[in-house]
Amino acid sequence: MTATIALDNDLLVKPTSRQVAVACAASLFGWGLDLFDLFILLYVAPVVGGLFFPADESMLSLAGAYASFGVTLLIRPYGSALFGSYADRFGRRRALMVAVIGVGVSTAAFGLLPSVAQIGWVATAIFLVFRLVQGVFVGGVVAASHTIGTETLPERWRGLMSGAVGGGGSAIGGLLASLVFLVVSLIAPGPAFAAWGWRLMFFSGLLTSLVGVVLFRNLEESPIFARLQRQKALRGSAGAVASPVRLLLSPVHRRNFIVAVLLSFGGGAAYYLTSGYLPSFLKLVNGVPNATASLMLVGANVAAGLGACAAGELSQHIGRRPVFLAMGVVRLIAFPALFLAMGSITDVTLLTVCALALSFIANASYGPLLITLNESFPTALRATGTGLSWNLGFALGGILPTFVSLAAGESSHIPAVLAAFTVGVTIVYLAGALATPETRGNLDRM
Repeated sequence: MTATIALDNDLLVKPTSRQVAVACAASLFGWGLDLFDLFILLYVAPVVGGLFFPADESMLSLAGAYASFGVTLLIRPYGSALFGSYADRFGRRRALMVAVIGVGVSTAAFGLLPSVAQIGWVATAIFLVFRLVQGVFVGGVVAASHTIGTETLPERWRGLMSGAVGGGGSAIGGLLASLVFLVVSLIAPGPAFAAWGWRLMFFSGLLTSLVGVVLFRNLEESPIFARLQRQKALRGSAGAVASPVRLLLSPVHRRNFIVAVLLSFGGGAAYYLTSGYLPSFLKLVNGVPNATASLMLVGANVAAGLGACAAGELSQHIGRRPVFLAMGVVRLIAFPALFLAMGSITDVTLLTVCALALSFIANASYGPLLITLNESFPTALRATGTGLSWNLGFALGGILPTFVSLAAGESSHIPAVLAAFTVGVTIVYLAGALATPETRGNLDRM
């Protein structure tokens, strides 16, 4: 049985408004809540670096903290292959529930870990193992959350949904992390944050598991996946695709997969080098206090969500490919200019404006990415194809902050290094955009 089954629209049951609303909320908040768990490390990276990756040079400790973030990203493709295959065989709903709860519990466990000063380098090893576990679950969230909402929503709103989940979901995660960072910074100011406040940041991950249980209780399977299952049953082949991963890597789908990874890398790298690196940039380059930085980051995450939604909606009118190409040109000019300017800015207001612009542009550049990935793969492979291409691209992009910290050597060099890195990844992004065919409208035909 192949993965390219022609789907009969007569078997498609139109979802109710309530079903659409719940599916969209599950996709949006499922991804946002799990990114919240990941972002916690970015907000406490300077502290965690000293506790679990101590070194004579602060930049080496910071690089160690970002490397542990990279460990999570690198294992995420395995999580997507595992949970994506499950979602393509048995449904998106169950895969999403297990993955979201798993991320929340594994994140909270970090708050219990002893530091290197307490038990030696064993603490570093335990920390990295926990990051691997967390990464598997996050990869699973991508495979399920990035498909169930898109497959449930009517065609007209899929571009907006792409931006809302892909960029808006990350904005929600970053916004929640910023708010928790602000609250914890007020509860544990100054030295108290480094002593025990960082543990509260990780404990807040339990909130994601609680919200996930409540939210997914009323979630139903996507109509498009349910249609595929009914068609298999009618044909006497109710069993699922034998190996979604193998079919994804077959000659039929291999080119689409490679192009999807290129585009995902270009979008993900821009995100991690802008929004992802921004907390450390404000602290190390501009010396912004934690409380002030948290407010700036709240605004930056709002701008990120608006940018992603705007670009996703625009792709619904002019196509996915033209939006990617236009944003690539904007990035080539804006990213290096903004980073170099921020390196010498002392005015908080002007610095905030630059941070908002960075976040808006970076997230807008991958606003249509989620729907493009969904439209690039048939229903029987969609969770696996979308999850793997997204996670591989973002995993490769997510390790770049580590190399930025190593290449910079000292904080004064960070703006120039970031400017160079963002130009390089934007060239890759444009190459992916040029190789991507127009996919708008493909979802219901696959």
